[in-house]
Amino acid sequence: MTAFGVIAGYAAVLLADARHYYTDDTEAQYAPMWVHLGNEMREGRFPALVPWEWMAGNYSLEEAGLYNPPQLLVHFLAPSVDNLAVYATLVKLVFSIIAGLGVYRTCLAYGARAPWSAVAGVAFPLSGWFLFFDQASWMTSHTATAWLVNAWASAVLYGRGRGGPIPLFVFLYLTLTVQYAFPAVLAGLMIAAVLAGEYVHRREWAPIRRLILASGCAALAALIANLPGLLSSQVTWRGNAKIHNDPFLTVPWSESLNASLPSTTPAFTAWWGYVQPLPMVYIAWFLIPALAFIDWRAVARSAGEISGIAFFAAAVLMWTAGPGAIGPLRWPARVLPMLAVTLLVLVCVLLSRHGVFSSSRRRAVAAAALIGVLFIRSVSAAPELVLRHLVAALTVAALGAAAVWLARHKGAATACVLAIVAMLPIAFGQVEASPSTPLSYNFPERRSTMTAAFPDFDGRTLQLADRALLAPQDRSITDAYGSLAIGNYAKNLGLEYVNGYTPIGHAAFAGLLCMAWDGSTCADGFRRAFATEQSTGRTIVDLMKIDRVVLHRAQYPNARDNAAPEGWQWVDYPGHERYIVVLERVDGLISTRNGIIADTAGVHATATRHNSFTSNARVTSIEGGRVVLSRLGWPGHRVTLNGEEIPYTTVAGTFIAVNIPAGTDNAELVLAWRPPGWELGIAGASGGLAGIGLLHWAFHRQRRRDLEVPADEPASSARALVGTSSTT
Repeated sequence: MTAFGVIAGYAAVLLADARHYYTDDTEAQYAPMWVHLGNEMREGRFPALVPWEWMAGNYSLEEAGLYNPPQLLVHFLAPSVDNLAVYATLVKLVFSIIAGLGVYRTCLAYGARAPWSAVAGVAFPLSGWFLFFDQASWMTSHTATAWLVNAWASAVLYGRGRGGPIPLFVFLYLTLTVQYAFPAVLAGLMIAAVLAGEYVHRREWAPIRRLILASGCAALAALIANLPGLLSSQVTWRGNAKIHNDPFLTVPWSESLNASLPSTTPAFTAWWGYVQPLPMVYIAWFLIPALAFIDWRAVARSAGEISGIAFFAAAVLMWTAGPGAIGPLRWPARVLPMLAVTLLVLVCVLLSRHGVFSSSRRRAVAAAALIGVLFIRSVSAAPELVLRHLVAALTVAALGAAAVWLARHKGAATACVLAIVAMLPIAFGQVEASPSTPLSYNFPERRSTMTAAFPDFDGRTLQLADRALLAPQDRSITDAYGSLAIGNYAKNLGLEYVNGYTPIGHAAFAGLLCMAWDGSTCADGFRRAFATEQSTGRTIVDLMKIDRVVLHRAQYPNARDNAAPEGWQWVDYPGHERYIVVLERVDGLISTRNGIIADTAGVHATATRHNSFTSNARVTSIEGGRVVLSRLGWPGHRVTLNGEEIPYTTVAGTFIAVNIPAGTDNAELVLAWRPPGWELGIAGASGGLAGIGLLHWAFHRQRRRDLEVPADEPASSARALVGTSSTT
């Protein structure tokens, strides 16, 4: 029922907006990246580094999931689908079903019945932040959450002896290898909450030890995906480890009182100012009113068994209120989906185990009061929407009354069906009434359409453009998107563009060309690109070995009034003059000449072999000199001369430069790159796999011992022993 409910919810959302799951970062970052990495894989390359991308080519740091098998499958299949909107929607549907089933499994693990577990599982993908941001845009958070909730269920089952360590290891590994910091920290909080909850519940150390060991094995195995980011952070935008507070996307705890009103317009600072037009803090229509129908005395008697849920919910709730940034972790509102999960699990477990639906005026009054609080809180945020909130409050009251009547006369399972069915029109209405996400690009959906409209640029291209200068009417394939490559758009086209979308960014290179996260550049970008680097006497575009520079006409309206730089010429591309002007090399492509050798001084250097990870050259220098390579100085590079490692430096904080000693004669110079920490990562993966193998062996060995009861042992003792095994 959970999977079908999630599919029905998707259908309701798509009826309201067919592009809901293909917007913002999905269209500008993720979908093109999937296509690009899929093409790299199909050509037999492991795409940890694509050097010519410069801005966004170090995929050992990007949110690419290179060591996450399901994500690799997403990459591999992407080039086979022309319509990226359809592909992104299907991929997200799969992960939303996984997320819903994970919430369902977590409820069952804490003792909920299947119908209430299904209610929680269907409600989560339709909760506010997850629906409007993680599912619509931020794919990495979406996939990580899907794995994390399954890891939570597996942790509880393993801690209580009802499941083995391998599911916990697998789901935790998948969570930790999406290459995104938030789920990694949330996974740590989840494990800590489960550990605390299990100790409160059983007062035994054995479950604690095995959970710590299994989680540690997963963390060791995931080092291979996370060490490169940690060891490279000093050269990226994300290297700042400071903790500071600011109001942007910091959510006051009082917004939890909006969690059940579908019309909620929460009040905190975000893209739309202080009052948000999207129901970001909405969780489920029944969540808050249902508190009136729980036997809280019975809850107090069994609180220890479900205390882990409360611990996790409390930790996440505290995080939503700040600080605004903890190193690379910014925007606390991003943990709202996990708050939704914890509260849904908590309430549905309580309703399943301690729900009371008998006729009671006291409970009805309490439910009405809770709905009144929802109404007052929402009206206080947006008084001008009082009628809208009133209708929503009355709708929730009517649905709640119907659900209680069904539970009383037809059974709880029937009430659960109503709870799920009611979610569908609510989701439809919320999506239909919502504005587009704040950074929507409105990219075309079909790659074939993009390719047919775009110039066939060969070689390596640097684009100097500013997305902020595009008006809404420019954002179509017959206008700007037929000429300009914004974000990762060029990856859809199979073109070699320096520009790309990156949340990581090489700080020195970005500063060199004033390039932003979406590949946009400032108006000074042209001067910077053609500026002369003093130590080499060459321009930056020469050192980058750029073949073409595309200028955004809105940013450089008078560009063609000036003479082309020396060695360059203005080239006409009929049909594209409205948005771009183009400079190309007079002497043709240089990106294909002499490998990555960009400049030599006192050295004769000839490239012999070149691929993404390794470049070879023959060098000769009588008196000593220097070779500057057209390669960004990411950590992980190693330079050898005739097999002996030698140091290297950087020019302009960006380009790798190697000093060649005097007397060098036809020596082999090798520049090799591996993700930093790869040796430790492989060792960690080996240790993690070995460790989980031992834990799995120990689990089955203990289970066999528990089940091997002597024939002369009393039956009651045997039943007690088996029961202990199933609940430990």
